[in-house]
Formats: sequence, C-alpha cells, structure tokens
Amino acid sequence: MRVVVQRSKFSSVTIDKKINGKIDFGLTLLVGFTDNDDEKIIDYMVDKIINLRIFDDEDGVMNKSLLDVSGSILSISQFTLYGDASKGRRPSYIKALRGEEATVLYDLFNSKLKEKNINVQTGIFGANMLVNIQNDGPVTILLEKENKK
Repeated sequence: MRVVVQRSKFSSVTIDKKINGKIDFGLTLLVGFTDNDDEKIIDYMVDKIINLRIFDDEDGVMNKSLLDVSGSILSISQFTLYGDASKGRRPSYIKALRGEEATVLYDLFNSKLKEKNINVQTGIFGANMLVNIQNDGPVTILLEKENKK
C-alpha cells in the first residue's frame, strides 16, 4: 500500500463538474494498493496517518498530529502510484491491484478512518477526477507498507 500524504489548507475533488468532496483543513491522501495488501496493512496505515506529527505546534514546529488539530481527510484512490516507468516511456501498472479488489480495500481504509471520528471526504473510485490541493508548507510525505507474504 502506498499513500501520498499532503498537509493541506483546502482540498476538493470534482467529478463531472460537481464537487464530490472537500475539506478546509487537514490531509489530502492519494491512496494506492498492490497485491497482498490486506486489513492488517490498512490498520497500520490508518494509525500511521492519523498520528503523523506534521502539523505545527505553538512554536511553529511540526509536532502535532491530525488528531491533535481536529483536521479532516480528503481520500483519493490513485492506482497510478504503482506506475513503473523504469522501462520505455509508457508506465506499466501491472503492480497496481485490480479495480475489483482495490475498491474493497479503499472502502475499508476510508471506513476505518471514519471509525476514528475523522471527517473523511472522498472521490469516486475509478472516476476521472479533478483534484485541487492547496498544499500547506508544502508538506508531502510518502508512506509505503508491503506485506511480505
């Protein structure tokens, strides 16, 4: 599982010229899945993301988590995180989990975030989305966890 975490002042996702989800403050997540990803990895990532200390404290030091600042999450499915452009000019997406399986994990990931009493907004899995991210800082962190099966 790969997640690009961006601290944002405002983010929104538009589908067919209609805003599907938006947040005013928190994290924008670009989320991708691969073979062998499972609930255990999702639990690890949820805990890591909500406790990641990338928000400023009173002294301007990144010392607070999403939970500390009562931030929201905009979660966007992003199979292209598993694009491999090491050969040729067209990326291969063979490592990205097939849509039927990935959508189940994506829904589980978002529901587990919501269980933590976080406002979670989303796009629509597989849709053509226009994502507007006002990256604060900018702060961008890449998280990755593999299941060593």
